[in-house]
Amino acid sequence: MQPTTLRPNAGHLALPFFDEAHRHIAARLPDWVNAQGVDESDDRAACRDWVRRLGEGGWLKYCVPGEFGGALPQLDSRALVVLRETLAFYSPLADFALAMQGLGSGAISLGGSTAVRRAYLPDVASGRKIAAFALSEPDAGSDVAAMKLIASAARPDCAMQEKDGSFFLDGQKTWISNGGMADFYCVFAKTDPDGGSRGISAFVVDRGSEGLDDSAHIPVMAPHPLATLSFTRCRVQADQMLGELNGGFKLAMQTLDIFRASVAGAALGMARRALAEAIHHAQRRRMFNQTLADFQLTQARLGEMAALIDAGALLTYRAAWLRDTAQGSAKERSVAAKHQKDCSVAAAMAKMCATENAQRVIDMALQMHGGLGVMVGSKVESLYRDIRALRIYEGATEVQQLIIGKAVLQEAQS
Repeated sequence: MQPTTLRPNAGHLALPFFDEAHRHIAARLPDWVNAQGVDESDDRAACRDWVRRLGEGGWLKYCVPGEFGGALPQLDSRALVVLRETLAFYSPLADFALAMQGLGSGAISLGGSTAVRRAYLPDVASGRKIAAFALSEPDAGSDVAAMKLIASAARPDCAMQEKDGSFFLDGQKTWISNGGMADFYCVFAKTDPDGGSRGISAFVVDRGSEGLDDSAHIPVMAPHPLATLSFTRCRVQADQMLGELNGGFKLAMQTLDIFRASVAGAALGMARRALAEAIHHAQRRRMFNQTLADFQLTQARLGEMAALIDAGALLTYRAAWLRDTAQGSAKERSVAAKHQKDCSVAAAMAKMCATENAQRVIDMALQMHGGLGVMVGSKVESLYRDIRALRIYEGATEVQQLIIGKAVLQEAQS
């Protein structure tokens, strides 16, 4: 990562979505991350280095609850958005490293027993352990209920009723971020093969467990550590289960709901960097006896880019604010359910708009750079590759459209 004199605009932090804790993050983080100078030529080595540095810097404390080494009492979506937006402005790989610590341990924060949370979360917060979230499979990405990884009870007579036995995992997971380098995986598997989404349970599986092979790395267009996990009679103790038996689907969705707005935050960070690069280039590139910035066409394009970013930003901040302020505010079950639905729909809107808009903004910035934009090693060229995956992972754009569309129809019917 090369240091830069460019800085993200922090004017949006004056909006009422944020409080002093979030503004404190935004004030300190830019100088810290810009000074790190991590060698990112090897994505796996760089991610390990980023996790270590983020842990030592205290930034990973925002990925876990306060009781287990966190900076805030509970997981805070707005803090995650500010962190990811700022990190992504400077280094999408640094953003990835922080995000996976949060996503990879989120199911433990939400559903782990006290013993499990004590065993893993403090090490996540310090950077001593690298986390991973293992949900997707070769034939089960958007359709989570189609997963085929089976968790069979070692003692069928009792283990399915009580957490006093163990399970054997058999099957595969793929597209697993931090695969092959994580110290543990939060794995989702079918404990009831015929139960659909109601037959899924979650477990913590340590790297090196007998029967787990995480060596199949997956190369992608913007280098990030990904791998396929293969389980063959991989034994996991029942006390490593997260949440309720067959309650894994709900736990996975709750985890994704917390972090979905932060994906939008990462997209905002990349888009803001692209806009900053475009402005910097336009003010210095001379043609026809004036700068590129002097052309009205350039000014119009920059204005469009800024508006696209702000549109995604407002949806993102609203989604994070809704999720944070709705926690514990509703006592009646029906009201709580509506809060949860509103948060999920808002997160879907934020993720869809921020990532799609960021793709457009970065494309415009690259076009404005001309030939320099497609030169390998230029910032806008790397951003062009980095942004593409955000429109797919943690729920592709089309999935977000379905979530929003169904909600609109249900609202109209009611």
